[in-house]
Amino acid sequence: MTDPRDPVDDLRRIAFLLERAHESTYRVRAFRTAAAVLRGKKADEIAALTRSGELVRLRGVGEVTARCVAESIAGEPPVYLRRLEATEGTPLDEAASELRAALRGDCHSHTDASDGGSPLREMVDTARELGHEYLVITDHSPRLTVANGLSAERLRAQVEQIAELNAELADGFRVLTGIEVDILDDGALDQDEDLLAALDVVVASVHSKLRMPAGDMTERMLAAIANPNVDVLGHCTGRMVTGKRKRPESEFDANAVFEACAEYGVAVEVNSRPERLDPPKRLLRLAVEAGCEFTIDTDAHAPGQLDWLDYGVSRAVACGVPADRVINTWPVERVLGRR
Repeated sequence: MTDPRDPVDDLRRIAFLLERAHESTYRVRAFRTAAAVLRGKKADEIAALTRSGELVRLRGVGEVTARCVAESIAGEPPVYLRRLEATEGTPLDEAASELRAALRGDCHSHTDASDGGSPLREMVDTARELGHEYLVITDHSPRLTVANGLSAERLRAQVEQIAELNAELADGFRVLTGIEVDILDDGALDQDEDLLAALDVVVASVHSKLRMPAGDMTERMLAAIANPNVDVLGHCTGRMVTGKRKRPESEFDANAVFEACAEYGVAVEVNSRPERLDPPKRLLRLAVEAGCEFTIDTDAHAPGQLDWLDYGVSRAVACGVPADRVINTWPVERVLGRR
């Protein structure tokens, strides 16, 4: 007889591939929910539920996910999984592959503490499975209420949770504390300065009044970049190139902004989200010429999105971003040493 597979692993893998392919949230949620329901149950218990037909009666397990579990228990990769793995896409070219292999971590990710879809542990487990050495958790700041931004109290609680998780991890992987902090209208940051100073990585982004006049937007961004607690300038133009939320770039003096980033040691984020792909290539080339450092980040809001780095890598290579100026190619201790 064929040995049974781990149905929870198969369900998580399916959800991961669906997320990476930018499939519907409801479809992803079906597989992640079923995996969560079955996590912790013994293999013989799951097998018994499958044989009796009671599996589908569990809240959170539907007919499709139950069928996948049955196939896993029988020792066969679920058909759903095989179909997804057969259409994973094409490999990067050689130069991009080298840069992708050099990336050690991801400096911009979200959990369900703000507007992400999965808990901290699930995001960390996926980052480890992808071969990352570290993951920075950068949930939103309080003013972004639509994204359930974290108050100072909630952020401090998350910092403690991350410390406890790091104490459990035995493979050298590091979870880094962070935030995606809103740049307010006057360039101030939407969180306590003392708390920002205590975090490992601070990504500062504009999320409001994106159509502000260019002069005002430039001053707003320059003020944030000069703040000593800022490490990364996130998705600098705020554009959306696909989907229902499609919007143009914010207008600002890119030369002044990138020169300031180079002066103050603030990395320019190459945002890998396919609906953002920010900054545009013409601005990315300007940032290279200005001598900026960079991060290539997924801005992941779900575990499968942590594998979107290829989108950013391809654009970074096309624009001549030097690998040694991408800070998430650096070991974690060097990343932490920038602060």
